[in-house]
Amino acid sequence: MTNEIYVEKNGYIATLVLNRPEKRNSLSRAMFQTILDNLEALRIDSSIKVLIVRGVNKVAFSSGADISEFLNVRYAANHAKAYNDLALKAIDALYKFPHPTIAMIQGLAIGGGLELANACDFRLATPKSKLGITAANIGIIYNLESTKRLMNIVGAAKAKEILYTANIFTADEGKNIGLITALHEQEDIEDATIQFANHLLSKSSVANAGIKKIIQAIVDGENEESEELAQMILESFSSNDYNEGIQAFLNKRKPIFNK
Repeated sequence: MTNEIYVEKNGYIATLVLNRPEKRNSLSRAMFQTILDNLEALRIDSSIKVLIVRGVNKVAFSSGADISEFLNVRYAANHAKAYNDLALKAIDALYKFPHPTIAMIQGLAIGGGLELANACDFRLATPKSKLGITAANIGIIYNLESTKRLMNIVGAAKAKEILYTANIFTADEGKNIGLITALHEQEDIEDATIQFANHLLSKSSVANAGIKKIIQAIVDGENEESEELAQMILESFSSNDYNEGIQAFLNKRKPIFNK
């Protein structure tokens, strides 16, 4: 296997790159394991505060799971369970990554590729990007976790349309239903993604990490603050970020938060 998944670091920003261009970054079972391993290493890396996920070139973010290996590693219930458990564990690790995550979508984001992008907090795309979940074309029932995630983004009616029809739709259509956060021209998307990441970095990492946990708790059905969340909120009032934010406000300057 070549270096089909690799990580680049630039200051506080890490980029997870899908690097299988000859297969339009289709995801093999081994690649899901590598994604999981890299996310675990990045999760405990205190220098990383924003994560970008992207394809290596403009052809594809990811065209989905590698169907060519399905008859070997995803055939019949017992094999399918092992494959699905690994893929969902990798996608869930991205969803629960403790800092803001951005999917930079160029070209195709289909099936498992869109599933991966939907696990990110934000999805930036180009006008030529193509999106879709085509499980209905090969007789696969889309899993509950990713269906719920899709529904939380676009609503039940649109999720049904996307899944039932297995249609490929444009990034502009995706923007109209809230699936795509922002559209940028092909020549601008890399700079725009980095600019957006740096904007997030200019804010309090204490606040952003907490916001992510709070929103995910709400999405996952929580209606009241758990003891853990309540304590996290109270501790933010003793943080260096809180002190810096208040001092900056009182002195009419922009805050400079420690990372």
